Amino acid sequence: MEKILIVEDDKDLNKVMRDYLSDKGYSLTSCYNGSEAFSLFESEKFDMIISDVMMPVTDGFSLAEQIRKINKLIPILFVTARDDKFSKSLGYRLGIDDYVVKPFDLEELYFKISAILRRANINANKKLTVGNLILDKDEHTAYINGEEVEMTVREFDLLYKFLSFPKRTFTRSQLMNEFWDYDSSASSRSVDMYLSKLREKTQSCDGFEILTVHGLGYKAVLK
Repeated sequence: MEKILIVEDDKDLNKVMRDYLSDKGYSLTSCYNGSEAFSLFESEKFDMIISDVMMPVTDGFSLAEQIRKINKLIPILFVTARDDKFSKSLGYRLGIDDYVVKPFDLEELYFKISAILRRANINANKKLTVGNLILDKDEHTAYINGEEVEMTVREFDLLYKFLSFPKRTFTRSQLMNEFWDYDSSASSRSVDMYLSKLREKTQSCDGFEILTVHGLGYKAVLK
């Protein structure tokens, strides 16, 4: 059972989130400001932190900064009314994983939490299994039906990215910036060629397919 720390100074909302997520099977601890949260973080082990931004004593930005100095991996989700670009950019620079903007739907919150914890577990285990495909991040190796499939480093990294974020569309520009870095010879055509090769190499996989999102890019969809 994953253990989540909720940091929210609105006591009514704090209770609503705690009760809802408890019903979903999570173990919850809650507090009302960043200072109290950091003390709990130092004394207990949590799998995830959900934090408001604007709070008394210590705000969410300061809390995230303090936590990231000690732990680079624990997922941090901001739940906040601040929807401006500056706040989001600052949060991501401090190392948070995602945002939920108030007012929000509790089911949306649950889906975000599930996705973030899933990615955290993948990173911790260093293995991703989808149907008959296993991607071993430590080995940088792909296996289909237990047999190794030859892939370049870039092909492996692209596939790992897609399957870590199923249903999310990645534009060609996003993929080029992340996986081609400063390769001046790369173009959107380079992305298309790599995805075509990936489809060929994974055509016997039974757990997903890579779809083209016309005018945008690509996404992986689980079967």
